[in-house]
Amino acid sequence: MDFSKETQEKIAQLQLFEQNMHSFGTQKRSIQSQMLELDNALKELETAKGEVYKIVGTIMFHSEKEVLGKDLKEKKEMFDLRIKSLEKQEKAIEEKAKKLQAEVMGELEKHMEKDGRAH
Repeated sequence: MDFSKETQEKIAQLQLFEQNMHSFGTQKRSIQSQMLELDNALKELETAKGEVYKIVGTIMFHSEKEVLGKDLKEKKEMFDLRIKSLEKQEKAIEEKAKKLQAEVMGELEKHMEKDGRAH
């Protein structure tokens, strides 16, 4: 089928939206995985007796239990905010994609009707 340049641009935009949604999903899964690790670390920290250590890169440092717990909780809050931001962006793109998809489908139906009358 031969579509107008505008319709082709809309289809390309839909493909870009799909790629963005995939990227957001990948980022969310990565952050959720890191949050799971943080949750596990916080649980271990609660039951830890004696000295605790923090790993930075390839080096392990002695740390105070309270300071380490605070750091882990702050990191978790940051991840929570990041996930909420990704979900907000995801929702906005999804809404734009639905609107654009409806426009493209309408144009495709018009095109098909026109082709049907031409034969």
